[in-house]
Amino acid sequence: MAEAVKKPRPEYRNISIGQILRYRLPLAGRVSILHRVSGALLFLLLPFSLYLLEQSLTSELSFASLKAFFSYPLVKLIVLVLSWAYLFHFCAGLRHLLLDTHRAVTKQGGKQTSIVVFVVSSVLTIAVALKLFGVF
Repeated sequence: MAEAVKKPRPEYRNISIGQILRYRLPLAGRVSILHRVSGALLFLLLPFSLYLLEQSLTSELSFASLKAFFSYPLVKLIVLVLSWAYLFHFCAGLRHLLLDTHRAVTKQGGKQTSIVVFVVSSVLTIAVALKLFGVF
């Protein structure tokens, strides 16, 4: 009998960033990764948030200087990113709590809850951005 010729299995030792970025994660996987990213962002920006809170509560003069500090577009952008991180992390955390109760654990349920997380956190972030940039 002729033995079947086996092809050697590919070895992936040096995977580049390009190969990782080309891989298409399902929506639930993207939500999971962004949940971790937003949690890390919240943790890293915690000193900035506490500084802003301290400055707003110290005195009327420090509150006025903080209000002037918020007029800079870069500061507004940082606050908007922090707001997105909080809102996304909160919505994704509620999704994980829902999954922990063994609801929506199917593939379709995971996709639907991921869509809800993206839509709700995006709408809330847009509302914060409109308020932050003075639309209403």
